[in-house]
Amino acid sequence: MAAFSMAPKILLAEEQQGSKKIRIGIVGGRFGSGFQFHEHPDCIVEAVSDLRSDRRETLMKVYGCSKSYESLEKLILDPKIDAVFIATPAPDHVRHVVMTLKAGKHVLCAVPAAMTIEDCYKLRDTVRSTGLTYMMAETSYFRQNTISVRKFHLEGLFGEIFSAAAEYNHPGLDTLWFEDGKPTWRHGLPPLLYPTHCTAFLISVTGERLTKVSALGWGDNSPLLKNNPYDNPFWNETAFYKTNKNTPFRVEVNWKGALRSIERGEWRGDKMSFFSALEEGKDHMIVRIADTTGKDDAGFQHKANIAESYQQPMWWQTDLLPEPLRHNSGHDGSHAFITHEFIDSLVHNRQPKVNVYEALAYTAPGIVGHHSALKGGEYMDIPDFDS
Repeated sequence: MAAFSMAPKILLAEEQQGSKKIRIGIVGGRFGSGFQFHEHPDCIVEAVSDLRSDRRETLMKVYGCSKSYESLEKLILDPKIDAVFIATPAPDHVRHVVMTLKAGKHVLCAVPAAMTIEDCYKLRDTVRSTGLTYMMAETSYFRQNTISVRKFHLEGLFGEIFSAAAEYNHPGLDTLWFEDGKPTWRHGLPPLLYPTHCTAFLISVTGERLTKVSALGWGDNSPLLKNNPYDNPFWNETAFYKTNKNTPFRVEVNWKGALRSIERGEWRGDKMSFFSALEEGKDHMIVRIADTTGKDDAGFQHKANIAESYQQPMWWQTDLLPEPLRHNSGHDGSHAFITHEFIDSLVHNRQPKVNVYEALAYTAPGIVGHHSALKGGEYMDIPDFDS
């Protein structure tokens, strides 16, 4: 399958490559160490930072960078740095992004964009007032199957998408709730405050916005949930959304249960549907409308659709990426795409695909969804941050 068929959503890498070198600082030695900035032909890793010396050393080794700072506050004073990748704990994202933007640096930030609706507005308004570039490092946008589904949608193969669903299951996440006997920022994290791995599956394909939500949560009174900083009683949350096109969209984020660890989506159309694999590395499924006759399990004749495995192209092997980045990376090949998209948007002075408006469209529905779950499923409005 030719890579140029992905246009206009993603241009060919050789068409995008420029001569300007972006000097980036990287903050956060865990998630921040999983990207390819040192391999990008238009990027130089100028400096790295983490509060812990061992993680600073990890960043320096990964990126071949000899300059490090003990904090973000010190790193953003470096006049050589054009942009910063913020991979710090989620509750710090808005504070760190605002600080960095006001220091005159462009920002790539890990998910989620914010943890409260108030901070969503603060983030948007700061991006607007500074005029600088903000991108959220959402992996589901650049998963190999999402790239394919976006292509199918642009080609009109779905017909009309009439419903969608997404799930992010991460059982065992509570092993990260404590470190050295002390609670981390993940302790008791409400599942729907980490919604973007789900919401991106629909929004990044159709461009719809989630406008209303009713959500429910499940908890088991476990001692692990007690005294968490979010006052969150839930391990798992399920949200039922309505979009501005009246499309129903179900989202599940689950931390506990008899579950497979997965990030997956389903897109159902009147001509074709796409179902992500139930397990990483397994085949996805396409169902096409057909005019053949079949029988159901009760023997009744009906029109039978055609279901077939989808042989997933590895888009990271194609000229959608600069040659040095054409290798598999984290979260189903998405990390190399995130690296390239951010650097290329700066080189060519364009908006990144997951800009502040897209980021808030992924993030805010989860915040409101969690409030709905705390109120027993109350039907609630989701703010519009595009206006």
